[in-house]
Amino acid sequence: QVQLVESGGGLVQPGGSLRLSCAASGLTSDYYAIGWFRQAPGWEREGVSCISYSDGSAYYGDSVKGRFTISRDNAKNTVYLQMNSLKPEDTAVYYCALGESANCGPYYSGGTPPPYEYDYWGQGTQVTVSS
Repeated sequence: QVQLVESGGGLVQPGGSLRLSCAASGLTSDYYAIGWFRQAPGWEREGVSCISYSDGSAYYGDSVKGRFTISRDNAKNTVYLQMNSLKPEDTAVYYCALGESANCGPYYSGGTPPPYEYDYWGQGTQVTVSS
């Protein structure tokens, strides 16, 4: 059974940085996609970024392009989301998700397939950007 555990959220001032981690366990192959989503109160879940675990191809949503960087450490089975130049509108609960048959791509909003294409989800971590 695949399990995902996020960490790294917190309170940060505008312009600051945070690094989120998504640690995976129970993996049985290297061919899947991991996506980061976020959801603010009253808003739908939004795709932020996606990485192909096999070759590291990475994609981003327009709202975070140039500020966020997704990466993976295969040895640690962990995916990271480095978030720089944070803005108050980045405030949300951030989730990572794993899709065994999902494929990232620039044709998707946020570079990631929609939530229903993912098989496993983490519990979420709160990111608050406020002065």
